[in-house]
Amino acid sequence: MSDATAHGRQPQEFEKVLSGSDTAVASFDTHKRSALEQAQHFLHSSPAAVPLIVLVLSLLVFGVLVGGKFFSAFSMTLILQQVAIVGIVGAAQTLVVLTAGIDLSVGAIMVLSSVVMGQFTFRYGLPPALSVLCGLAVGAACGWVNGVLVAHMKLPPFIVTLGTWQIVLAANFLYSANETIRSQDIEAQASILQFFGQNFRVGNAVFTYGVVAMVLLIGLLWYILNHTAWGRHVYAIGDDPEAAKLSGVQVKRILVTVYAISGLICALAGWALIGRIGSVSPTAGQFANIESITAVVIGGISLFGGRGSILGMLFGALIVGVFSLGLRLIGTDPQWTYLLIGALIIAAVAIDQWIRKVAA
Repeated sequence: MSDATAHGRQPQEFEKVLSGSDTAVASFDTHKRSALEQAQHFLHSSPAAVPLIVLVLSLLVFGVLVGGKFFSAFSMTLILQQVAIVGIVGAAQTLVVLTAGIDLSVGAIMVLSSVVMGQFTFRYGLPPALSVLCGLAVGAACGWVNGVLVAHMKLPPFIVTLGTWQIVLAANFLYSANETIRSQDIEAQASILQFFGQNFRVGNAVFTYGVVAMVLLIGLLWYILNHTAWGRHVYAIGDDPEAAKLSGVQVKRILVTVYAISGLICALAGWALIGRIGSVSPTAGQFANIESITAVVIGGISLFGGRGSILGMLFGALIVGVFSLGLRLIGTDPQWTYLLIGALIIAAVAIDQWIRKVAA
């Protein structure tokens, strides 16, 4: 009985309609997902899972092919030493790629910063510690220029960094006169430049301070990206810059800071590079930009921006290190490393496209 009838009056037209309407509670489609769909959703929510799985499988395969020595503490830490520079530069590249950009100048900035550290010490007689600070400042300044051109001039990141890559590379060779500062001279007069190449032992494991710097840097950036407003803004810009702007995010400022921090991290990599090779060489690190992009792509970070984890980049760099060492221990032609890494890059992009369909 309706309320109108209960009160002794005739029901109105809209009440008649309501009394005959369906009273069933609305429900959404809750069809059971297939195993493949569940895997797709899991990988979408955990972007570092794919490179981690590939890394574990790579370790197991080479462990079987090479034998027990592959899992020795020395071999495992050797892989870390080999990927330390790529991991640091890859961290810089990750920040840029998360904003849907790309930085082709990271390797050139790294080398120029190392050259500045060496030249300021041996050409101008500055204290080595001050020279290091100058090198870090040069790296940050190069990144800041990239950021201004991208954020304020509205130029495509690929074109901007392609141009600054050539400019910085030329400045590096012109300034250094293509001269290498020898390891013996650095060790005798400015040992702080080789700091990240110094090692220490933990049992049979041999670590360098460059490895420690890489791990601490990635841990710090992981926290910043996942637990600070700045990090959330970086992801928001990469996902949709216009929506981020309408939400109150200062897109231009964030982009400039991203590129400036990227340049600073590249300068840190330049300092670590001196420790790795022992000398200051203007020709070192020629492929750092390609290697960093490789680590980012294999690490599951979307080149379209807005999705991915910096831990995935670390796993991607380690995958390359595992393949390089494993194939070398097997005794195969080094070209097989490039072949397999190329296949992994294509597979990583294909998997990223498949995972992105969840959000479509």
